[in-house]
Amino acid sequence: MGKEFMNAVESRRSIYAIGKEVLLSEEKIGDLVRKAVLHAPSAFHSQSARVVVLFGEEHKKLWGITEKALREVVPEENFSDTKAKLDSFSAGYGTVLYFEEQSTVRTLQENYPLYQENFPVWSLESSGMLQYIIWTALEAEGLGASLQHYNPLIDDAVHESWNLPKSWKLLAEMPFGSVTAGAKPKANLPIEQRVLTFA
Repeated sequence: MGKEFMNAVESRRSIYAIGKEVLLSEEKIGDLVRKAVLHAPSAFHSQSARVVVLFGEEHKKLWGITEKALREVVPEENFSDTKAKLDSFSAGYGTVLYFEEQSTVRTLQENYPLYQENFPVWSLESSGMLQYIIWTALEAEGLGASLQHYNPLIDDAVHESWNLPKSWKLLAEMPFGSVTAGAKPKANLPIEQRVLTFA
């Protein structure tokens, strides 16, 4: 299992060319996400993560919302590249939306004032770990995904469209689907510059 996990870690990349030819059922993907949310670590076991998974027309609706929001801020003469990117996300099988429950963060700040400045940071760290777990789990199932950040431009429309609590702060959007084109090669800094060990 350890080898399989590290293989998924090594293979996980930002995949932008995604499609709908997915063998995993929506139920299986939902189970994968629920298990990740259940077991992802959080500060003081606060369990502040909230996740919405969109499939089908709901998934396409999100990227329509995003396009509408971006058309208000991106000049029309520069919009073709933006439109192509959004269409590539919409072409996928689904999207995972990541939120953090701000009322949980505020309660921790009130209950533990000594650490009050840390809780928003720890909340983001917790969400980052959850995002990575789900991203790597999707990779292990043969799916491609990327992490996007169109918040806060789309926040109000997202909350209104899916009737979500205002205390859920949107942090990221992860479109996923079948891999229609792999990621380009990437260059890494020498690992000796990034990791030190002492004994």
